[in-house]
Amino acid sequence: MGNRLSSITTRTGDDGTTGLADGSRLAKNDLRVHAMGDVDELNSHLGLILTEPLPERLATELTRIQHDLFDLGAALCMPGFDVFPPQAVARLEDLIKEFNEPLPRLEEFILPGGSKASAYTHIARTVCRRAERVLVDLNQKSELPKDLLLYLNRLSDFLFVASRWIHHKKGVRDVQWKKGFNRPQE
Repeated sequence: MGNRLSSITTRTGDDGTTGLADGSRLAKNDLRVHAMGDVDELNSHLGLILTEPLPERLATELTRIQHDLFDLGAALCMPGFDVFPPQAVARLEDLIKEFNEPLPRLEEFILPGGSKASAYTHIARTVCRRAERVLVDLNQKSELPKDLLLYLNRLSDFLFVASRWIHHKKGVRDVQWKKGFNRPQE
């Protein structure tokens, strides 16, 4: 990025548009802007998770993922340029395998909760899924680099596994869904 912002209030968006890295302007409600916003929101949720006490291994990887998300946002902000590192998807796949390996087999669906860090990770997972859905919509309108979609798909899987891994490391049991929990007992 050649130019850093010296003034945060530029007034260039007062007309309801925002600028992309190529100099073009889009309406602030454009699908591409929604996608960039969802990725930014996801990154903020990862920052929130990182305020919790976490094992160093997970904290390191979440920080790397935050950098990946900035790269992903840059790819969205520069249509036609593939600036996203292709090895990022493979790295997530390796992390999913590593973090899932010590976990007990899933017997039931997991409810968000159990610990604050795990619950925050579930929130990040759902925001990631939303960002992925917006990217799918955007990809139908304007073809995106394939790795962007793959990355968000793998990231939501990793965040699910990470939420369980946090519990595993803390000795906390996952909160399992119980079929019929709220149905009247006979």
